Amino acid sequence: MAGILIYGFHAVTSRLRQNPASVEEIFVDAARQDGRARELLEHAKTLGVRVLQVDGKRLDGIAGGPRHQGIAARVTMVQQPRHVDEVLEGLQGDLLLLVLDGVQDPHNLGACLRVADAMGANAVIAPKDRAVGLTPTVAKVACGAADTVPYLTVTNLARALRDVKEYGVTIVGADGAAQTELPAAGVGGSVAWVLGAEGGGLRRLTREHCDVLVKIPMYGTVESLNVSVSAGICLYETRRQRITSSHDQ
Repeated sequence: MAGILIYGFHAVTSRLRQNPASVEEIFVDAARQDGRARELLEHAKTLGVRVLQVDGKRLDGIAGGPRHQGIAARVTMVQQPRHVDEVLEGLQGDLLLLVLDGVQDPHNLGACLRVADAMGANAVIAPKDRAVGLTPTVAKVACGAADTVPYLTVTNLARALRDVKEYGVTIVGADGAAQTELPAAGVGGSVAWVLGAEGGGLRRLTREHCDVLVKIPMYGTVESLNVSVSAGICLYETRRQRITSSHDQ
């Protein structure tokens, strides 16, 4: 598989921790002599990873811009799961999934992966078309979550939702036009939260495959939230309800 570039301390550190064999070489700005940089590079050397010190301008060129925090790495593309069964088969307990219906902004996807990791989601599912993939920007914004949360891209999102239902998972769509508000929704079991693209929301076919539609109540003046913020609220509500349910038993 062809190598790709990732950049930023969190992204590179996470890859070294999760899959050091996939790291081909690391580029570091020669001007960085701080303890954080030295610790990362010493760790890389103990793993036998090639480290190249370069000047800042060359690193800008390698990373495609200046937002690399002085470090980048060329890594082997990690094989992502191709089917729902690869992720869910054999998992015990209630499942928690995040389904993104056409998120195209890499910063939003990176933030969604970070939220999914924080809330212990089993996977993030997205369509292959009209959606951003795991780009270097996504990996940087995700702060390591791109290496810890399975990211499943599917050719047919509706079919994937049907497959998810076979595992006893309730498909819950977040929709601003829904009648049921989040605090009143029972979302504490096995749940797949489905969120739409920036501005467009859920597509019609995706909405039709949801078991229930829920809206996040808005108490201020703004009319909508960033998809990663919405994802955090929805995933946390599932976690909250599970905790409350366990305490009531």
